[in-house]
Amino acid sequence: MFRILTTVLLIIAAPLAAETRVPEKQMEIQLGFAPLVKQATPAVVNIYAKRIVQARQSPFQNDPFFRGLFRDFGEVRPQVQNSLGSGVILSEDGYVVSNYHVVGDAAEIRVVLNDRREFDAEVMLADEDSDLAILKLDGAADMPFLNLRDSDGVEVGELVLAIGNPFGVGQTVSSGIVSGLARSGTATGNGRGYFIQTDAPINPGNSGGALIDVNGQLIGVNTSILTRSGGSNGIGFAIPSNLVAQFVAQARQGHERFQRPWAGMNGQPVDADIAASLGLDRPGGIVVSGLQKVSPFLEAGIEPGDVIVAVDGQPVNTPAEMIFRMSVAGLGEEVTVTAVRNGKSFDTPVRLLAAPEKPQRDRRQMGKSTALPGLQVVNINPAVLAEYGLPLGSTGVVVEDPGPFGGQVGLRKGDILHVINGETVETTDDVQQVLSGRVRVLAFDVQRGLQRLVIRFRL
Repeated sequence: MFRILTTVLLIIAAPLAAETRVPEKQMEIQLGFAPLVKQATPAVVNIYAKRIVQARQSPFQNDPFFRGLFRDFGEVRPQVQNSLGSGVILSEDGYVVSNYHVVGDAAEIRVVLNDRREFDAEVMLADEDSDLAILKLDGAADMPFLNLRDSDGVEVGELVLAIGNPFGVGQTVSSGIVSGLARSGTATGNGRGYFIQTDAPINPGNSGGALIDVNGQLIGVNTSILTRSGGSNGIGFAIPSNLVAQFVAQARQGHERFQRPWAGMNGQPVDADIAASLGLDRPGGIVVSGLQKVSPFLEAGIEPGDVIVAVDGQPVNTPAEMIFRMSVAGLGEEVTVTAVRNGKSFDTPVRLLAAPEKPQRDRRQMGKSTALPGLQVVNINPAVLAEYGLPLGSTGVVVEDPGPFGGQVGLRKGDILHVINGETVETTDDVQQVLSGRVRVLAFDVQRGLQRLVIRFRL
């Protein structure tokens, strides 16, 4: 049994361009994954990031009981926060992919190669929702790199290697298989994630490292694990390489933020009960519950009540899967959406566009002479709806930054302002006019998520 297993491992570990053959010599059998590891590890790097954070120094921070009660007390001081992770070089000129949670908002980034060379790096593009970041190594040339594989061709059961720097012990390789596909909403971010699942051991420090196939091609970027102990329990997640390819393309185009196609619709997965109510023979797909008036799906003929089952022939069963498929296709492209209406399936082309910035945001920051200095607000438009995850039909003004005083009285980033002191506010200009008057008491009618709140305070 051992001989059969090691034989298979060596066959699939052969280079892509080589002809597959059965190993004949004892030395070939004993090599295992060694040739593959030698080929791939030079392109996997260790990343040391340093960021400055504002931390509150509470006298009760070491007390398990009082630190919760007095968490908002104490002086706020800047602190240096260090993070350790991994990354993968994707080009000869030094473009590197890693996780946002490793390098996002970092003030200083140092990248160390397997051969001990060190480079400073700059974040070219980062996106917290996808937990991806693209770095550029300063002065890099002729770098070792990994090729991206089409992650849509990955199958459950494939042998894979995870390469990274777990717990800071140094570059480490672990092996396993692809144990699941289309895992969405189970790792980091806000539910926009779409992941390859693997049982290859992944631990803290592996974040941003490579998940490669037996030909040495990158199929995913390791991002998170499900664990009760803090260590690997055999359930790890990697961001598919097809999304990584879009990030690299946009970074090379000069984008600093990831431009994600906009759907302009609300929907929910079709479970057994919904399937029965719609007359479907099985659960699956996304039932459309609402469409924004300028949604590209509405323009393509999709209606509330339709069930979207595929994008470009790839099945979608959650909103996260649909957004992933749209993001992989890229802005400006046209995808074919397959939907079911009244029991009949149909295809329709949808042009992928960015969320429109109409009306203009008209960002306003309240000055020192206003009732709430530092409060920053913007007009709601489709781009703001997508950016803040606001309910589809939201209108009016949203808080972009509550400022030092707004935060103290209870305002939060993402709050929608409807009424201030009895005056309806529909634009940022309305907010500025109301707060510019001489007032002693302020009353805000606020929408926070699906809740309506009234915040009252005396100046």
